[in-house]
Amino acid sequence: MRTAFSLLADQLEADEEQQSRAADYAADPALWAREKLGEHLWSKQVDIAESVRDNRLTAVQSCHGVGKSWTASRLTAWWLDIHPPGEARVVTTAPTGDQVKAILWSEINAAFGIAAARGNPLPGRINETDWKLGKRLIAFGRKPSDYNPHAFQGIHAKYVLVILDEACGINKQFWTAANAIATGEHCRILAIGNPDDPGSQFARVCANTDRWNVIRISAFDTPNFTDEEIPDELRPSLVSHAYEEDMRTEFGAQSPTYISKVLGEFPSDAEDGVVRLSAIRACTLPPAAALLHTDLVPVELGVDLGAGGDETVIRERRGPRVGREWRSRERDSAKVVQEIVRVIGLTGAGAVKVDSIGIGWGIVGSLREKRQEGAHSADIIGVNVSESSTEPEKFARLRSQIWWQIGRQLSEDHGWDLSELEADDRERLVSQLTAPKYTTDASGRIVVEPKAETKKRIGRSPDNADALMLAFYVGAGGHGSAMDWLQHYRNG
Repeated sequence: MRTAFSLLADQLEADEEQQSRAADYAADPALWAREKLGEHLWSKQVDIAESVRDNRLTAVQSCHGVGKSWTASRLTAWWLDIHPPGEARVVTTAPTGDQVKAILWSEINAAFGIAAARGNPLPGRINETDWKLGKRLIAFGRKPSDYNPHAFQGIHAKYVLVILDEACGINKQFWTAANAIATGEHCRILAIGNPDDPGSQFARVCANTDRWNVIRISAFDTPNFTDEEIPDELRPSLVSHAYEEDMRTEFGAQSPTYISKVLGEFPSDAEDGVVRLSAIRACTLPPAAALLHTDLVPVELGVDLGAGGDETVIRERRGPRVGREWRSRERDSAKVVQEIVRVIGLTGAGAVKVDSIGIGWGIVGSLREKRQEGAHSADIIGVNVSESSTEPEKFARLRSQIWWQIGRQLSEDHGWDLSELEADDRERLVSQLTAPKYTTDASGRIVVEPKAETKKRIGRSPDNADALMLAFYVGAGGHGSAMDWLQHYRNG
């Protein structure tokens, strides 16, 4: 029969073994993931985890498809598991509620469930965006609009981990708030996201390598490109050769979209680019509160007609908001007219601006006839961008004037609202908007390159962007330009 002394010795030995294992897990996040969750961290994920272990500030600028949010979720669980109960906190944020709840915290909940199913339960209990230990909240996820950044000030613990997911879209004030609660020696900040905005706070952080440990991940660094050994079931979830080829074909290897989402680098604002990427990215953020209460009028359409195999694109504009698009490769003029009339009825547009070069003039005439017949009530405005500018001392041709005043100046003034566009539509539009180049002629006038030159250089026609320029352009019979609207807003 075992004595009390032997039982005590066994307990002490078990406690020592448990403490030793806990120390191993704290030192080796990949070991923790493997033994607690049965999961594999590939090399860049290990780099991220070990950086959080060793560095107070970690920034990860990454291409798509590398498991950024998955890695952040596992680090959340690891952080709370390796520290003494009640002494650790995790605060997470992202630009939108879906990014917080449906992406990051969905993965955190999954990790919690996996650990329990494997007989390795994590401390406390969890719901959609809260993790509690007893009655104490030890981790939570919130989007910026859910709280005032000052609410962070009440969070104090020896071990605080702040995770800024999709970091490009997080305003500077929340970076300041994150720094305010992660002041201790054992506190950490992890900022992770796709580097798509060179004007963001995330871009400034990633350039500050003196303070931040910056990890960059290109698609070409990932296992499907490097042949790094990983479990076979992981490969389909990581960025693939097919994705890289699709992005290169759709946007071009020199486009901001490819540079950001495939190479994992911040695109730069080209010195000779008409529209600056950083300005466009600012227009993709949710509008200021004042803009939310602005009537979305006028409703107007821009139509860029396809020629030589290009698409016909119809783009809607509602006040400052860039709206829907309709695309087709229809060559029958009558059917093109029929589609434009249909979209007029769908949108209630009061004016339609049509590229009148080539077949366009016939389309303009047919649309005007349709108005006389009562098929629609919109003003039809033919726009010949090869004509002389209305400001000949500044621009030689109307195309240059439109692209400079609407493309460049209006975007610089945040006069567009791109926040409601679907992601694919927005990226295609951003890629085309930033494509055209400009020079100056002998008289110092702005000269935007012809559409054919842009198409030759990037391998595709910027039809979507040209349709947007027309949607915001005002001509004879128009209902007020975008610049008019912006001036009205500024004057209250």
